[in-house]
Amino acid sequence: MAEAEPWALALFRRSVLKQRKLAAIVEMLGATEGLRCLDLGSDNGVVSLLLRRRGGRWASADLTPEAVASIRELVRDDVHRVDPGPRLPFADAEFDCVVVVDMLEHVADEAAFAAELARVTKAEGRLVVNTPHRKETALRRLRKAIGQTDEKHGHVRPGYTADSLSAALSPRFTLDDSRTYSRFFSEAVDTAINWGVERLGKKSSAKGMVITGSDLRQHRKAFRAYSLVYPAVWAISRLDGLLPWASGYMLLAVLTRRKD
Repeated sequence: MAEAEPWALALFRRSVLKQRKLAAIVEMLGATEGLRCLDLGSDNGVVSLLLRRRGGRWASADLTPEAVASIRELVRDDVHRVDPGPRLPFADAEFDCVVVVDMLEHVADEAAFAAELARVTKAEGRLVVNTPHRKETALRRLRKAIGQTDEKHGHVRPGYTADSLSAALSPRFTLDDSRTYSRFFSEAVDTAINWGVERLGKKSSAKGMVITGSDLRQHRKAFRAYSLVYPAVWAISRLDGLLPWASGYMLLAVLTRRKD
């Protein structure tokens, strides 16, 4: 594991959104020591790695071979490919908590996936879901105009509101809390970064834009150049604080598995 950590953590330390995402997930999730846990869709695996470091016995899974290979490079064991069907390769009521990270919007059969989440989660277990917050803005229209469309990022739906997410996961799960994060300035930075990565020739997959260790090794100079401007990126993202009334572009929710 130690050999793979430098690239993943170096990228994480220079990604405002990944840092904010993990902090929000951890706050919603609570303690995991002694628990059996599952993370689904954790991008290049750094979220999987850092969640496992908090304690608990974790499994990880994702939709594409590229994402699964990247996660396995970081955490080694208990990593699985999810059939978009989407049958989850786990036993009934196996997990005390499940974390779904940017995956629900990629799954075509939403109802079947919700049923699978309920099947593998213990009664009164926790479900934490991170997904795009559905709202139409000028920035979202700009992203579409420059080719950063839902279809290109593998989204079969543009995201959720708290109400629509609760409806999609009911009646098996009860919504306990939700919040949004990543306001205009952070989203603008993410738009620019995605545009730059595309210029390097990185293609989106069915799981969107997944940056792996091989990508960083291939584009060391570009990553070093980005590292130099990262302080400016961080400073721009902090301007989100000037918009306390605005909802964010990402939605995070915690739900409880109801007793059957």
